[in-house]
Formats: sequence, C-alpha cells, structure tokens
Amino acid sequence: MSKVIAFDGRAILGFSIFFLVLFLIDLYVFKGVKTIFSTSSFPVRRVATWVYWSVNAAFIILSLYAVFSFSYSNRQATSMFAFMAALFILLYIPKLIFGVFLLTEDIYRLVRAIGVGTYKLVASSPAPVELFESRRKFVSQFATIVAGVPFLSILYGVFKGKYNYKIHKVEVAFKDLPKEFDGFKITQLSDIHSGSFTDPEPVKHAVKLANSQGSDIIFFTGDLVNSIADEMDPWVDVFKELKAPMGVYSIFGNHDYGDYVKWYSMDQKKANLDKLIGVHKQMDFRLMRNENLKLEKNGATIELIGLENWGRGGFSKYGDLKKAMEGTDPKSFKILLSHDPSHWEEQVMNNNKDHIHLTFSGHTHGMQFGIEVPGIKFSPVQFRYKRWGGLYEENNRYLYVNRGLGFIGFPGRVGIWPEITVVTLRCA
Repeated sequence: MSKVIAFDGRAILGFSIFFLVLFLIDLYVFKGVKTIFSTSSFPVRRVATWVYWSVNAAFIILSLYAVFSFSYSNRQATSMFAFMAALFILLYIPKLIFGVFLLTEDIYRLVRAIGVGTYKLVASSPAPVELFESRRKFVSQFATIVAGVPFLSILYGVFKGKYNYKIHKVEVAFKDLPKEFDGFKITQLSDIHSGSFTDPEPVKHAVKLANSQGSDIIFFTGDLVNSIADEMDPWVDVFKELKAPMGVYSIFGNHDYGDYVKWYSMDQKKANLDKLIGVHKQMDFRLMRNENLKLEKNGATIELIGLENWGRGGFSKYGDLKKAMEGTDPKSFKILLSHDPSHWEEQVMNNNKDHIHLTFSGHTHGMQFGIEVPGIKFSPVQFRYKRWGGLYEENNRYLYVNRGLGFIGFPGRVGIWPEITVVTLRCA
C-alpha cells in the first residue's frame, strides 16, 4: 500500500505560515463581527465571540488532523481531507469577501484621518473633530449579506451542485467529413475521479443520462481515479453500463498514473497502473495509449487517435503524438482524444503537417467554480487555461473541453456543473 505522507521541516514551516495567515484573517474579520454586535447586550456579545473563535479553533484542529493523517490508500482519511477542503472554502471565501469591505472602510477611515489631522494642524481655530471615525455598523451588516451569497452557494455546491449534471449539446460542421458520418453523435465524459464519489445513486443517474443520448460512440478523456486504481472497486459495475453501438473509447489523464502517490517501489506503482488498465477492460472501455484506429460507417472511415497524458506546466508528458499518428492517412478526417487542453494549444492548433480536425479534452473541471449564464462565462481557471470549457476553434481545428463529471479536492461544484457532452458531426 502507499505511505502516509511524511512532512519535512520545510513543509511544516509552510503549514505554520499558512495557519498564521488564517489566524490573521480571522482576527481581522472579528473586528467587523464585533461591530455588528456592538449594541447588543453583554451576554449576546459574549456568545457571539465564543461561537466565532470556537468554530475557528475547531477548524484548525481538524485541519491539522486531516493533514497529518492523510493517506492516498485510506478512503476514510481522504474523505476527511475532502471534508476539510469543503469547510475551508465554506469558511474563508465569505471571510475574504467580508474582509474586502472592512479593508475598504479602513482605507477610507485612514485617508479621512490624514485629512482631519492635517486640518487640525493648519486650522486657526481647532475644531472638536474625531480623528478616527468608528466603524460603521451598516458596513459590516452589508458585508455579511454579500458574503452570505457565496456561503449559501458553496453549501448548495457541496450537497447538490456536484451531482447537478448538465448535458451540453453542440454541432460542428466540416467540409471534408465523409458524408456517411453526417449526423454522427459522440458522447464525451471526462474526469470521473471515482475516489471522490460517496453516493452511488446520482452516479448511476449520470450513466443513464449518458446512455439516453443515443450516441453512436462514447469517449472518456481521462482521470478515472484521483490517485490509485483501488478507488474504482465500487464503481466498475456502474460504469460498465456505459454502452454505445460503436463502443466506448478511453485514454489516461494525469491522475491515472499514480504519480501523486509515494510508492514503496516502482513495481508497486506499475502494479497499480496494470490494475487500472484491467479496470478499463472490465468496463469494456477500449483504452488507447499513443495509438490510432479507424472508425467505419457504411464503408467510410475516420481515424481516432488516443494520446496518453501530455500537459504543460509541470504535468506529466507521457503522450507522443508522432507515435500515436503512425500509419494514419494525411488526407483522412481525424479525431484526437487528449486529456489536457494545453496539448492542443502546443502541438495541434498550429500543426500544419498533421491536420487534426477535432480534439476532445477535459482536465480543467472549470475549477468547479464560476459563473455560466447567458452573456457571462467566467471561472478563475481561465487565468491558467485560456480554453477551459466548451468549444473552441483556431485555424479550422476544433477543441472541445469537457468540464468533468466528477470532482476532486473541494467536494462540490458551484456554477460550473458536472458535464455530459454530446457533439454531432455535420457536413458543411
């Protein structure tokens, strides 16, 4: 089995600084909390203070326990870690928003104090003007209301949003698509992260939704697990129900290789990957590892290329596009499965030698946070990935980035819902 994570002096120092920053945030926000209860009776103020600091102390104690007991092979420990991630986001995003209002007011109070102090120095008749104004109660009250919106949204995301499956349907037209494939339907799933699931019923519902789209073929674009193959043990029979007339084709994502686990030996790591390969076979997923094959319909063919993970910015680069395309016809219509959209940007988007018409990726999850309503499409992940969710086109090459079916780290989704993609190919 994999080891419980061991921490060196640098890691301990990092955690110490992290918790110190949290304490300073708590201390600063408490100033606003005191303002809200400033006119309340003493017992009420005392209870509010006790509750505020008790919650913060409990969070830090539980966080320390979760960090130092974390093990990739212990599902109870990883569930505890996910719970603490949710609690951290639930507590500190509203606090940061609340703190922005306090900071804005404090900047105003400081600027005003400088103005008043200067006036007192130069005025011929000193006026009894207060140098520093007291905090305004209504500012803290308004900040509480505003901070309450993300608080409630995060609660929804943890309990309901992570299973709020959305079907995204798009049509893409190509001049050189064989006419036999006009209307060809593809269902794409990505980033299942089975180690994060706790409730089988909504997951079974997702599989039924995917099957109900009536697609000709299903693609899975990586990250079946969070860390180890054992995570799939309870879910093999669930995902084995995914069916399509032309089959289910899959690739690996960065989480599937076991790279984020401290193994006792390389043989143990290899055994884990071998087990995951076996899981794909058990589910009747045709796993593609830097290879290609032909999809045939009514005598016509298109080529499907399956790439191992290749990611920019420190992510593993097992993918070999040259190897994956060996034997392909330069004039054929090509579809690529590549987990990380940064690979499309680096090796596909401007590749004039090998024209790949359509690429399916995942990986970003849309950061599981954001806003997608008519006219607004935003997620913080866009500061790292320019193409993070939906359909993109460049140089007559298309990329579709699936927002993921599962979740990891934060056990929820807010605004960026789990996705089942249906792409229909059309002749232009």
